Amino acid sequence: MSFRRFTAAQISGVFLAFFLCTLSCSPGSEVAVIWTDRPEFALYAEYFNSVQDQFKVEIRYFPFPSQEIAEGKRPPDIIAGSWLKNASTRVHFKSLDDFFNNGIVPKNDFYPRLLDLGNIEGKQYLLPVSFNLPALVFARDRETRPSSPFTIGFDEIKALGKAYNLERRGVYTRMGFSPAWNTQFLFIITALSGVSFREASPVAWDAAALERAAGLACEWTNGANTGVREEEDFVFRYFFEPPEKLALSGRILFTYMDSADFFTLPGGPALDFRWIAEENVIPLNEETVYYGICKKGRAKKASNAFTRWFFQTDTQRSILEKSRNNRLMETSFGIAGGFSAMRTVTEGIFPRFYPHLLDHMPPGDFLSPPNILPRDWTAIKEQVILPYLNERIRGGGNEIRPLERRVADWSRQNRK
Repeated sequence: MSFRRFTAAQISGVFLAFFLCTLSCSPGSEVAVIWTDRPEFALYAEYFNSVQDQFKVEIRYFPFPSQEIAEGKRPPDIIAGSWLKNASTRVHFKSLDDFFNNGIVPKNDFYPRLLDLGNIEGKQYLLPVSFNLPALVFARDRETRPSSPFTIGFDEIKALGKAYNLERRGVYTRMGFSPAWNTQFLFIITALSGVSFREASPVAWDAAALERAAGLACEWTNGANTGVREEEDFVFRYFFEPPEKLALSGRILFTYMDSADFFTLPGGPALDFRWIAEENVIPLNEETVYYGICKKGRAKKASNAFTRWFFQTDTQRSILEKSRNNRLMETSFGIAGGFSAMRTVTEGIFPRFYPHLLDHMPPGDFLSPPNILPRDWTAIKEQVILPYLNERIRGGGNEIRPLERRVADWSRQNRK
């Protein structure tokens, strides 16, 4: 999957399950409004409102809260979501340094590289909440296994996949892996090849690295799996079932998914995984969730109280317990749909709730956050970058429109 999406039923289900905190606000309570693209915050709001009666929080769900605030709408008190670090959004947040200076929020509990991304000109404007990682998934009982218990790189994926291929009379009946099976995997190739997409007008990248990434993907398809036609024929024959089922049946060796998808799979115990890494770097999903308090928010005391409460190890432990007891872990992973950005929580508590992690904890020093990306990144990625990568892997040579031209055309058509 390239991006996680929530159906109306999923969103309303979470909100209804916890009655939306607006129903429990008592007269006289100071109420902080939170905008978020993570439905899980409905649970966190309900929990906060139930453990004290001095302050309340209300949740407003928006698919893209960063766009809402950038378009000039009256700001809420708090925003928790993706894409908050771009130039048009971050100006709305106030410094959170006092939380660290007074020891209210334990700065050393966070993954340093995630925390640094919320630091702007020496001041902490955003706190990281959660993140997800790319995983290569395979059947636990398969004899062909990666050499490392933690990570796997492109060369080993390609070699093991090629060795697993089985061809009869020019037709593959078994195939190890293809980078074309999932466009998000193609994007992982760009991330680990140094393409470095980043905010500009609207987006910039390393053109030479992009060529290397496209060449790697094309060589993979044409070298390990004979060619595009053979891969497409295999997909047509067998991909009427989900890839994880094909991996369990032995039809394919590997499939790609991110950690949020893996840890909510119903057939998880029969599957194993490795984090995808190159040169000790694991790229984080661009939807990494950050948290900020708005400068123009009205409920300052309630905002501060919720912030102090949420960014505590004990609070997040209790949140995980409530999620498990209410069976929310079947549809939502961890904290706000991902690993907690608090190292004390992910490394010290997550394995109790997700036994798969006991032997596969991601090395903290390997985690590589994405660059600051434009607020329209979701649309640019889905409508421009992923289609371009998909065309490149299928060939076409000079007939393929350059990415620079595609981005320029998109920007002109979507100029506001």
